[in-house]
Amino acid sequence: MRIGVLALQGAFIEHRHMLEALGVESFEIRQKSHIPTAFDGLILPGGESTTMGKLLRELELFDPIQTLIKGGLPVFGTCAGLLLLAKEIANDDKRHLATMDIRAKRNAYGRQLGSFHTRAEFKGLGEIPMTFIRAPYVETLWDGTEPLAEVDGKIVAARQGRQLVTAFHPELDDDLSVHGYFLGMVTGSE
Repeated sequence: MRIGVLALQGAFIEHRHMLEALGVESFEIRQKSHIPTAFDGLILPGGESTTMGKLLRELELFDPIQTLIKGGLPVFGTCAGLLLLAKEIANDDKRHLATMDIRAKRNAYGRQLGSFHTRAEFKGLGEIPMTFIRAPYVETLWDGTEPLAEVDGKIVAARQGRQLVTAFHPELDDDLSVHGYFLGMVTGSE
């Protein structure tokens, strides 16, 4: 199994460490030529969604990545990655890949000072650690999109088919379960 990690900006190396701990090969995608003809899944890390969206277009990564996701490539977006996948962003007119039937709210918990750590239930995984940094949350989801975790009544993880999003950063904790869940999506066991 080979998982690509978008490496334009943000916490991409931490995702690679999680995959390595799970015994899975990963590689970085920084330009169009880094997208191989065949790989098994894609992680869109946290960072700054506006910057990442701009770089996706400038580096001609936008169309091939959107096409792969629409074609069924499993994808996991954390924090900014959630915003890249959202079809709607409540407090931003920008749209990025827009492949997932969710409406998100960016910086929903405030700026850097609104960052926090908690533990909450994640469907099928039990209680897990969750680290939120300038995090969004999912305001609305449409048919076919399932909420997987909530914190204070806000949806912070969701799944639609082969797309998974978390508002929190599982790559910043030692718990491998969310990455394991994603790999289960890749293999078809989840």
